[in-house]
Amino acid sequence: QVQLVESGGGLVQAGGSLRLSCSASGRTFSSYVMAWFRQAPGKEREFVTGISRSGDKTYYTDSAKGRFTISRDNAKNTVYLQMNSLKPEDTAVYYCAATISLWVGPQPPSSYDYWGQGTQVTVSS
Repeated sequence: QVQLVESGGGLVQAGGSLRLSCSASGRTFSSYVMAWFRQAPGKEREFVTGISRSGDKTYYTDSAKGRFTISRDNAKNTVYLQMNSLKPEDTAVYYCAATISLWVGPQPPSSYDYWGQGTQVTVSS
């Protein structure tokens, strides 16, 4: 069993930055591919970025590429999402997720084994 807890969300002006963290319980964190999803009001939950178990491979959607950076520290059981140049359309609840699958790219939400409770990110124009 893995429990995930996100933090770091908040209100920021367009063009600003935020760093989200997702802390995991348990000693098997490094066994999981990690990902960040987001869900805006009235929209489906969407994949944003993923990172391999060792951190050597990452995947970004076009909307995240060049602005967001995913990283992980397996010694601290934590995955991060650095978000720069934020836009109002980035406003959403951001979730971290863990999957035993080795694929780093997008998968349906049902493919992920564990989820955090989410953290709100609001970008004002």
